[in-house]
Amino acid sequence: MSEPECCLQEKVRGGSKMNPGDLFGHIGSVVGSLMFVWAMFKQFFPYQVVNQIEKHSQRLVTYVYPYIQITFHEFTGERLMRSEAYSAIENYLSSKASTQAKRLKGDIGKNNQSLVLSMDDHEEVSDEFNGVKLWWASGKHISKAQSTVSFHHPMSDERRYYKLTFHKRNRDVILGTYLNYVMKEGKAIKVKNRQRKLYTNSGSYWSHVVFEHPATFQTLAMDPEKKEMIIDDLITFSKSGGFYARIGRAWKRGYLLYGPPGTGKSTMIAAMANLLGYDLYDLELTAVKDNTELRKLLIETSSKSIIVIEDIDCSLDLTGQRRKKKEKEEQEQEKNHPGQKQQGMQDKDVKSSQKLDPALVRKGRMDLHIELSYCGFEAFKLLAKNYLNIDAHHLFGTISELLKEVKITPAEVAEHLMPKSASGDAEIYLKSLIQALELTKMQEKVVHGPHWTGK
Repeated sequence: MSEPECCLQEKVRGGSKMNPGDLFGHIGSVVGSLMFVWAMFKQFFPYQVVNQIEKHSQRLVTYVYPYIQITFHEFTGERLMRSEAYSAIENYLSSKASTQAKRLKGDIGKNNQSLVLSMDDHEEVSDEFNGVKLWWASGKHISKAQSTVSFHHPMSDERRYYKLTFHKRNRDVILGTYLNYVMKEGKAIKVKNRQRKLYTNSGSYWSHVVFEHPATFQTLAMDPEKKEMIIDDLITFSKSGGFYARIGRAWKRGYLLYGPPGTGKSTMIAAMANLLGYDLYDLELTAVKDNTELRKLLIETSSKSIIVIEDIDCSLDLTGQRRKKKEKEEQEQEKNHPGQKQQGMQDKDVKSSQKLDPALVRKGRMDLHIELSYCGFEAFKLLAKNYLNIDAHHLFGTISELLKEVKITPAEVAEHLMPKSASGDAEIYLKSLIQALELTKMQEKVVHGPHWTGK
C-alpha cells in the first residue's frame, strides 16, 4: 500500500470519531435549524396550511406514543371557581407526595396541630391501581395579567394543574374505576382533615368560627342503651345517601331533643357533630324577619351539616301568622282584663316548654324524638369515671338510692364532681354530691308535702 493511500485511510478513520460534546452540539444545531425553518414557515404560509400540518403531526405522534394524558386544572369555568376534582386529587396525593416527591409544600392542617404536605410544582409521583402503573405530575401555567392597581406593573397569574399519564391499553380501568376511586378517597380525606365550623346567623347572613367542642358519645352521661341506639341511627343515616336517592327522598333526618335545662341537649348536638364530622349551623329564628330570609339561610347551608334550632318551643310565636294571631289575642285580653297580661305571659312560658306545635312534631318533620331526662345511676357512674377516674366507691350505694328519689340534672352532678383542689380525693366530692341530693330531697318534701315519694 502506498503512503498516500495509508494517509487517506487514517484520515477517514479519524473523521469517523466524534466525542459526545460534538455530537450533542451537532444535534442542537439541527434542532435549532428545524425550529427556525418552522417559525418562518408559520409566518409566511397561510394558517390553514399550518393547522393541517400540526393536526397531522399530532396524529402521527399519537400512533407512536402509547400513553394518554389527562389534565385537571385548579380553576374551572368563567367565574374561576376552584375545581372539586383538583382538590380531591390534591388530598389523595398528599400521602404519596410525602414518600416519593423530592420537593414538597407544607401547610398547617386540622386544628393547627399537624403539618400537611403536598407536591411542589413540577414534581411527579407514581401510583398503582389493580396492577396498573400510572403517574401524576404537578405543574403550573404562568401568564402576565394586567394589574388593576397599576398598568405599568403587570401581575403574574398562576394556574396550577395535575397531569395524569397512563398507557392507552388501560384506558377503561383508569376512566371507569380509578378516577372514581381517587375522587371518593380525596373527598374522604378532606372531610377527615378539614377544620369543622360553627355557623351563627345575624339576620339573613351566616358567620362562622372554628368548631372545637370536645364532647363525644363516650363521655356523654345518659342511659347506655339509649346512647347506642342514637349512635346506630346516626351512622346508618350517614351511610344511606344511595338509599334516599333511590326512594326519591331528600337526604335529611330530624331529631327532636327535649328535656329540662342541664340534661345535655347542647352537649349531645356537639357529640353528634364530632361523631359524623359535620359542620354546625346554629339558627336563631328570632333574628330572622320573614320566610324569605329563612329560605335564604337554609339554601346557603352546606351538605353534611347539622342545623340546630334551640328553644324552638319559645320561637314558635315570633314569626308568621302565629305571631300576628298571638298579638291580637294579647291585645284583646289586655283590653278586657288589664291586670291579667303578666300572668298570661307566665302561663305561656310554662306551657310552651311542655308542648310543641303539632305541625313541628308530625310524622316527616321529626324522625326521632330523644328525651334527655334527669341523672340516673348509670349516667352518674359515667360522670364519676370522667371527672374522678373511679369505677366504684363505697358511697355509690347511697348515691344510687338518693338518685331514685331526687330530680337532679347531669350538669348539676358534674358541678359537684368537678375537682376543686390538687388533692383529688374522690370521697370529698362524692360527699358534696350526697349533701346536695339530701338537701334537694328535703326541699322537695317541703314543696310536695310529707307524703311525697320522689320521681
